[in-house]
Order: sequence, then structure tokens, then C-alpha cells
Amino acid sequence: MKKLSNKTKGIICILFSALCFSGMSSFINLSGELPIAQKVFFRNLVAFFIAAGALFKNHEGFKPIKGALPFHFIRSAVGLLGVFGNFYATTHMAHTADAAMLNKLSPFFTLLFSAIFLKEKVKPKQALAILGAFIGSMFVIKPTLSNVELVPSIAGLIGGIAAGAAYTCVSHLGNIGENSRFTVFQFSAFSIAVTLPFMLFDFKPMTAKQLVFLLLVGVCAAGGQFGITAAYTYAPSREISVYDYSNIIFVAIEGYLFLGHQIPDILSIVGYVIISLMAIWMFVYNNKETKLKKQ
Repeated sequence: MKKLSNKTKGIICILFSALCFSGMSSFINLSGELPIAQKVFFRNLVAFFIAAGALFKNHEGFKPIKGALPFHFIRSAVGLLGVFGNFYATTHMAHTADAAMLNKLSPFFTLLFSAIFLKEKVKPKQALAILGAFIGSMFVIKPTLSNVELVPSIAGLIGGIAAGAAYTCVSHLGNIGENSRFTVFQFSAFSIAVTLPFMLFDFKPMTAKQLVFLLLVGVCAAGGQFGITAAYTYAPSREISVYDYSNIIFVAIEGYLFLGHQIPDILSIVGYVIISLMAIWMFVYNNKETKLKKQ
């Protein structure tokens, strides 16, 4: 049997991650009318124990490397904001695929924040891709006062921006040698500490089914996080990142099958196409740049 290449392994891992995150979106909705803080708490509680178990199993330390703590704090703060934005949009938008697509703006904002804070140069074509993706997001958000989903749409956009900022910090932490498992552990611990008071203050009793769904949210979130981390250890993001957009397909299928036959409207579909085309353009452009540097 032919051995799989690292790129193929990376693609498999990122598809697994996309499937897990789509499952997370579906279980968020299936858990019903519960406070957002309660949903976020359980999302990170499961990830906390899985990350702690991974650190313990590999005999790794439970503390950051020197100089990493400020970046962990920033990553955790903006990352938690991103989760809240995504959960709010997923819960309150009629179509979970819309919320998922707004969250997929994060790679473009990662590029932007990397240019601003990490001084990574952004080429003109990359800047155009960022602008194009933002225009595409406007078709999904539909920013008019008559849009009853304007607030959750903006929350989803903020979630995508915050996730981009968080991934910028994750990239920097990786560059300075921080353990990715500790990064997941630290973020989960921070999120639990912040959301616990809000959850206790506004706690809503759950049925056994709701508890199971929230635990499955956490399992899927952990699977998605570890899957995408593994993907980028096998192959660079420029080679496989575009496959992460399969998440939108998974979310749309699950929304149709399990969440009341959700079908996005034509403007949202136009936005999906624009954002996906910008992602593919960046993917092709980055690969060409890499090949030129090797020549």
C-alpha cells in the first residue's frame, strides 16, 4: 500500500477539522435556548480536559515558555471574543451556513493582522483578496436596517475578525517555540475562568438531551482544534488552507438535514462564492510564490 504524503495527511486532517467544526455548529443549535455563556463554558470545558490529558500523557509542562505569556493572554482574550461572536451568530441567524461563512473570514484578517503586528509583508494581490472577501461578507450580512439578522451578522463578522487576531497570536507563539497543546490548554482554562461567573449568574437548567448536545459541542470543538493543529504540522497553510472551506459544505448539508431544511438565500450564496473565490485565489497565488522562491 502506497504511503500517504504529508500533504495528503494534512488535507485529511483539515477535512476532519472542518467536519468537527460543522458538527459543533449543529450541536450549538440543537442544544436549544440556553445562554451563550453556558454554551461557551461547556465548549471549552471538554477541550480543557482533552488538552490537559494530552499534556500529561506526553509528560509536558503546564506553563508557557519564557516571553509567551502576554501573547497567550491576547490570544485567549480575542479568541474568546471570537467564540462568543460565532456562537451568537450561529444561534440567532436563520442559516448556520451564513454564520460559518462569516467565521471563515478569519484567514483574511490573520493576513491583515500579521502585516500590522508581525510586520509580514502583504502583496497587492493579497490586499485585493482581503478587500474582495470583505465585499463578499456584505452579501451575507446585508447591512440594512430592515435586516432582522443585522446584529447576529455583525456578531459573526466580529467573531471572524477576532478569530483572525487569535490565529495571528497562535502563529507567533508557534514561531517562538510554544507547545501547541499548551496553547489549547491555556485558552480553554482562560475561557472557563471568564465564562464561569456569567454562566452561574444566568444559569438555565438543562435536560439530559441538552447536556449531551453541549458535551458534543465540546468534543467537536476539541476535535476541530487538534485536527487543524495536526494539519498544519503536516503541510504549510498555503498548500491546504483552502480545504478548510469544506466546512461550509458540511454545515449547509447538516443544516438542511437536521435543522429544518435550511437553504441560504441568493445574496448569501453570492457572498459564499465571492469569499471562496478569494480564498482559492490566495491559495493559488501563495503556491506560485513558493515555487518561484524555490527556483
